[in-house]
Amino acid sequence: MQSLANAIADFFARLFDPIVEVLGAVLRFFHYDLGVEWWLSIALLTVVVRTLLFPLTLKQMRSVRAMQELRPEIQRIQRQYRNNPQLRNQELMKLYQERNVNPLGGCLPILIQMPIFIGIFYVIREFGGYSYGGRVVEPSEPTFESGGILWFQDLSQMDPYYILPVLSALTMLAGTEISAKYMEPQQRWIMRIVPFAITLFLWNFPAGLFVYWISNNLVTIVQNYFIYNYGPGKREGEDAGKPGAQPGTGGPSSEIATQENPQKRAAKAAKRKRRKKKR
Repeated sequence: MQSLANAIADFFARLFDPIVEVLGAVLRFFHYDLGVEWWLSIALLTVVVRTLLFPLTLKQMRSVRAMQELRPEIQRIQRQYRNNPQLRNQELMKLYQERNVNPLGGCLPILIQMPIFIGIFYVIREFGGYSYGGRVVEPSEPTFESGGILWFQDLSQMDPYYILPVLSALTMLAGTEISAKYMEPQQRWIMRIVPFAITLFLWNFPAGLFVYWISNNLVTIVQNYFIYNYGPGKREGEDAGKPGAQPGTGGPSSEIATQENPQKRAAKAAKRKRRKKKR
């Protein structure tokens, strides 16, 4: 079993080796050339990565907004062809093509960030050394074990007080709250659970990885604030996207409300006619 575990670890290490080399070189540049502490080097690396990915984040936001605008038509197609899944899928694909919308466009930044996250894990493991499956690997950067700050000095070891995992969950929750305010209530609660589920999975991971994750969450908060207040995520009107929004507020329900008003007026007129006949 130990040989199998080592083989699996080596396989993934070789798979992500190009990313590990690039990320490691950037961290060394910050630490040795700029004289920055290791923990701050990780934070600066995070800012650089998220800045480079920001155009994709904007594209993701536009894709999400386009899907939200198509929601009434998507729901209509799903109701109309609920007994014919094949035709339903064909009509949905036709709708996406006509509106030039990619339903998976919102997943692209996440898919790109995952290899970077895994690469950071391997960089931390290489810099701080590790023991796995009976094999001990010496740290390539001995000062990495004292490159932390305050209560977490060794970035290659887990936080002894579990403060970083808690901060990770809270900062991730704060970032999702900005983007989740226009979601459906059920989706909003799912987005609130995700940060804690991820944190439980990463609970015993090295402190350096949490420095990256918390820095990533803080950048997300800043970017989401500008995107949802000044960028493509901004809604026209304060009640946009809320159930029962009035016409002209810019929310998805405004068109539905505009369509329902004539029907309501016609029903009221019919009631008045019936009352007059009874008299």
